[in-house]
Amino acid sequence: MILKNILPLKSLKKFQFRPYIFSLPKQKIPLFNNKNPKFYSILYKDTIYALSTAQGKAGLAIIRVSGPNASQAAIKMTSKTSKQLIPRKATTKKIIHPKTGEIIDHGLILWFPGPNSYTGEDSVEFHIHGGTSVVRGVLDALGSIKNFRHAEAGEFTRRAFYNDKFDLTEIEGLADLLNAETEAQRRQALRQAQGGLRNLYENWRKQLIENMAFLEAIIDFGEDENIEDGVLERVTENIKLLKNEITEHLNDNRRGEILRDGIHVTILGPPNAGKSSFLNYLAQRKAAIVSPIPGTTRDIIEISLNFGGYPIVISDTAGLRPSDDDIEIEGISRAKDRIKTADIKILILSSLEIMNSIKCDNNYFSGIGSIIKDTVDIDTYLVLNKSDLIEHKSDLSKLKEISLKYISTNYVWCLSCLTGEGFDKFQESFINSLKQKYDSSTSQVALITQARHREHLRDCLKALENFLVLNDIVLAAEELRFATHALGKITGRVDVEEILGVIFQQFCIGK
Repeated sequence: MILKNILPLKSLKKFQFRPYIFSLPKQKIPLFNNKNPKFYSILYKDTIYALSTAQGKAGLAIIRVSGPNASQAAIKMTSKTSKQLIPRKATTKKIIHPKTGEIIDHGLILWFPGPNSYTGEDSVEFHIHGGTSVVRGVLDALGSIKNFRHAEAGEFTRRAFYNDKFDLTEIEGLADLLNAETEAQRRQALRQAQGGLRNLYENWRKQLIENMAFLEAIIDFGEDENIEDGVLERVTENIKLLKNEITEHLNDNRRGEILRDGIHVTILGPPNAGKSSFLNYLAQRKAAIVSPIPGTTRDIIEISLNFGGYPIVISDTAGLRPSDDDIEIEGISRAKDRIKTADIKILILSSLEIMNSIKCDNNYFSGIGSIIKDTVDIDTYLVLNKSDLIEHKSDLSKLKEISLKYISTNYVWCLSCLTGEGFDKFQESFINSLKQKYDSSTSQVALITQARHREHLRDCLKALENFLVLNDIVLAAEELRFATHALGKITGRVDVEEILGVIFQQFCIGK
């Protein structure tokens, strides 16, 4: 019976089984529903509680309670009865210790009966004064109630997941929202938390299931005259379209992941071009040592910035030049490694050195060409520093023109790290370029934000590619089943216990 539920009996003799086919995958089952309201309590008898606001003194603190006996917290710690618990209505009450009767605080009580709560269970919130002693007193009082215990990290959200309040992509979006430090990260995380990825992946999964049903019908009833002609061709065409959609979704240059983790920007160039001064100006502090001595920067100096609402991790590197100094050689090697992995490269050159080479009829770029030729591309940002040392400002346009003859790039600026001249224009242009590259709000669908999403999507895509080249309809149907399984792993529609711990450990205790 198990095998029949997974694969049509008619196809069993022909099929070479995948390892997972011999056992049914665990399904995500709602733990609270109107048909079986006691089902949840069989699995979780404990009622959990935790402080959901930040630790430390504050004007307000919120303590959250969730579980089958959550109502007892409101009843035993106030003068309310169960009939007086009005859903989603805040009431002011004295909060007392259920054992001693001592008044702990005056606060607001909110009652959220399941399943219409954050976790899908009965829940209570205590809004109290944020003093350390008050918070400790309420937590101690809750701990004295039978079957109440302190929540583990992320346990409220874990229970919400099991109660079908969120799928895994929404939970990951919520975790990113809690950790967002810039506007761009907030917008992306909020979009995902509101179901941007879930809707997309569940739609694809639904299409796969529908096409699988057609194939199962052909396998089981192919000889029946009631099966209309052209079904297999229609399924094949549908899978081709779906394959193209997933391929396009994957070809996003990792924009979502880069924005989530921070855009890695690497500053490069020859010694004494002003790389460290450039870093210090962006950071508005002396993050790197500035010296007229060439080769001062030996190791990589890295700082994180909120740049116009975008998270960037910017690195200053050793000046690129031939050297006999072992320490400087190691620094240059590290610089080249960092340049290879950078999302954005900023090449700093000295306007003064370029101008002097022109006056002396020398080719400045031939001297540095062998050093930067393997590190510069069309998307490299070119900054001509020390513009304050150029006597005639009309020469700056000439410097740009000459530089672009030797360095092919879409971005070039003249500025001075000493006076700040030209920096406003650079920052405005730089922020606009970040918006064009990484702003997820310009995308029609939510962007991939996790490496595991990309891995499962690639597995799905591989299965669809296998489907399109197989001539055996039974094997082809199994590839669709495997593709569906891969998509289900992203949203949590299959057994995902092995990844839950990784996801929920990102949450604080009260979430």
